[in-house]
Amino acid sequence: FSPFPTMWFTERPDRSVASILEGRIALLTDGTPMALTVPSTFACFMQSPEDYYQRWPVTVGIRVFRYLGLFMTLLLPSIYVALTTYHQEMIPTSLAVAVAVQRERVPYPAVVEALAMQVVFEILMEAGIRLPRVMGQAISIVGALVIGQAAVTVGLISPAMVIVIAATAVASFTIPTFNMINAVRILRLPLIILAATAGLFGIFFGVLAILIHLTTLRSFGIPYLAGFAPLSLKDQQDIVFRAPWWAMQTRSKLYSTNRQRQGFDQKPIPPTDERSKNETEQQTKQPQR
Repeated sequence: FSPFPTMWFTERPDRSVASILEGRIALLTDGTPMALTVPSTFACFMQSPEDYYQRWPVTVGIRVFRYLGLFMTLLLPSIYVALTTYHQEMIPTSLAVAVAVQRERVPYPAVVEALAMQVVFEILMEAGIRLPRVMGQAISIVGALVIGQAAVTVGLISPAMVIVIAATAVASFTIPTFNMINAVRILRLPLIILAATAGLFGIFFGVLAILIHLTTLRSFGIPYLAGFAPLSLKDQQDIVFRAPWWAMQTRSKLYSTNRQRQGFDQKPIPPTDERSKNETEQQTKQPQR
């Protein structure tokens, strides 16, 4: 009954091999091109195979922005509804006046506006996925520009809400796995309703309920928040922070009893002048073939 995925499926051999190297299991089924990887935790769905083809400082920065995008796509519409409905004192005066002027022509409250925009966005997203690529791009452009501009001009939607939904949509695409995007899309709607019901207290209640659910969730016996809860300092080498390849020497103790992932002393050492001289002498001594 959980909206969060507990199995990773991929068509990439490098992703499956990397999962096996980490101590997980890859399942291949006849008749399907997908390989299932179990157990899969929350951190797995926030990682991309391209993270391991970048240098580790770049990967750390990308993952930080990815988690920020997750929080934005989950909470940004509900926070806007809560602030404009209950907590106007938390908005700067000039910004509050600008938002009030924009919403003066809108005939319904912010929660109806947010839910309507979310429904329209989800329909456009599904239409763009199901249609061929060329037609899908055309539908997205028509929906985003023509329909959005017409709705703002008529007064059905305020420009601030269009900005919030657009930022939410862009932030959702920072999540690398489509299964996790779907879970966040589903949870965004109840959070908007909670924000309209109790303001920021409703958002806190919803986030707390999600965290309680995640801490009780298991993927084939492994805690879904492994690495975060229970917190393991040794597992932080590949959660949000990604250590260099040569530093990831052990596996997580939750996945395998064999902790050794690769050999030690794998750090590349630049050749010194003496070492280069010896290698050159050895190459010259070898007989020509």
